[in-house]
Amino acid sequence: MKKLVTLLFVGLIGFAVNAQDKVAKIEFENETIDYGTIEKGADGVRVFKFKNTGSAPLIISKVKSSCGCTVPKKPEEPIMPGDTGEIEVKYDTNRVMPIRKTITVTSNADRPTVALKIKGNVIDPSKSGVLEKKKKSLIEQ
Repeated sequence: MKKLVTLLFVGLIGFAVNAQDKVAKIEFENETIDYGTIEKGADGVRVFKFKNTGSAPLIISKVKSSCGCTVPKKPEEPIMPGDTGEIEVKYDTNRVMPIRKTITVTSNADRPTVALKIKGNVIDPSKSGVLEKKKKSLIEQ
């Protein structure tokens, strides 16, 4: 009886260790997207591309932005090992200001939480002429 219990115990330990080898891994091409300087009302959609380099299906459970002005969209289906996926981010470019936002990705990967960043500057070209005139008049004085 002791041999049977020992054999079952060793078998279960071996099974548990083997099951832990299968894990999803998420690798992003870039974890920061720089919009650069863009004009008010420009296209604010950008894409974070990633690959599941693990051995188990990758399930992205949640993608959350640090602000309501940034709307992320996650893949709904699991990403199989070796496959690629995308997280689309749309920033509201009607807000004239510097962009510094974080998108938090939660998944079943070995790195369960990843912080992605977007940055840049949205300008209003109709108002930049006023600033240039003001700067020019200050230089002339």
